[in-house]
Amino acid sequence: MNTLQAIILAIIEGITEFLPVSSTGHMIIASSFFGIEHDEFTKLFTIVIQLGAILSVVVLYFKRFFQSFDFYFKLFVAFIPAVVLGLLFSKKIDALLENPVTVAVSLLIGGILLLKVDDWFNNSQETEITYLKALKIGLFQCIAMIPGVSRSGATIVGGMSQKLTRTSAAEFSFFLAVPTMLGATVKKCYDFYKDGLVLTHDQINYLIIGNIVAFIVALLAIKTFIGFLSRRGFKLFGYYRIIAGIILLVIHFFIHPLTII
Repeated sequence: MNTLQAIILAIIEGITEFLPVSSTGHMIIASSFFGIEHDEFTKLFTIVIQLGAILSVVVLYFKRFFQSFDFYFKLFVAFIPAVVLGLLFSKKIDALLENPVTVAVSLLIGGILLLKVDDWFNNSQETEITYLKALKIGLFQCIAMIPGVSRSGATIVGGMSQKLTRTSAAEFSFFLAVPTMLGATVKKCYDFYKDGLVLTHDQINYLIIGNIVAFIVALLAIKTFIGFLSRRGFKLFGYYRIIAGIILLVIHFFIHPLTII
């Protein structure tokens, strides 16, 4: 990895983190196209820079994020399922992160489902998040442990399945991302150092640059996405995912394998 590649990956992260298209999946595919060696640092990088994008939520929704302890408890309840499954299946999740085909198939299937979401939940009118709704949204988030599924997409759909409006579901998805990605970052850093690995000077710079770029780009992306989602729904994202998934499968099987080194 070099500085330019780190910046490009961070831009991709900032744009896609809050869209239902899978930020991790896009970074995996991008790193494959760039021929970036998918070693332990690359895995660390793709997780850690998501924290930079997520922190943009705290800035944009500062007053609402620090609104009440009840709100934090609901976030904690929604966060629990991901913690449990993440600890139990971290090795299997890492293995999936190395497979571009998994990403392509997930993009394709997820796209087909997104075409139907607006019809399935077109009567969603509630804005209140109860503890039970928070838990169910947290269970939906676990689906996003499969690369290409999209954490934001899974949790927004999970919220709409609990009769929340698109905007309310999207905002809770953004808030839930903060403890989720903070936990994932801490866990990944701990595993990195537990394996006896040490960051080089260049790698530290890549992480700093990546987080700053992802943070700035995400600031611009969040408001745009909320406005678009409230007006237009999920169909455009569904079509995008289907097209992207098909293109990736064609490239991998008929042109050149997208092998991650």
